[in-house]
Amino acid sequence: MATGTVQLHRVLRAPPERLYRAFLEPDALAKWLPPYGFTCTIEHMDARVGGSYRMAFRNFGNGQSHAFGGDYLELVPGQKIRYTDRFDAPGPAGQMTTTVLLRAVSCGTDVSVTQDGIPEVIPTEMCYLGWQESLEQLARLVEPDITE
Repeated sequence: MATGTVQLHRVLRAPPERLYRAFLEPDALAKWLPPYGFTCTIEHMDARVGGSYRMAFRNFGNGQSHAFGGDYLELVPGQKIRYTDRFDAPGPAGQMTTTVLLRAVSCGTDVSVTQDGIPEVIPTEMCYLGWQESLEQLARLVEPDITE
């Protein structure tokens, strides 16, 4: 049964277009999305409305992994990303929906993330903690303004 929702908000010192790319380029996503202690393998990514993705997170400490994938529902360059997540069996059943809103502000981008439909077996506070770690890593990827 899906019952949980998490909402996160950050302002990052980077343009919306850079953040948008970080969500849709496989190498970038694999670098920042897995929470601390996990690695990520992108198995498939077709980042277009109606396209799909599949990836796996591996716990670096014990080697266990879980795979998941979903579909891209809405993509507005530099503004909005909405997609689904479904865990592979034997993972939790159900489907989550994640909505990412990007809005240019004077110092960078206002980022809002909402994830709905978190399975009951996943404590929402753990999901929230994982997203906080991921967004910290996202900031480290997109905020440096390296000219060369």
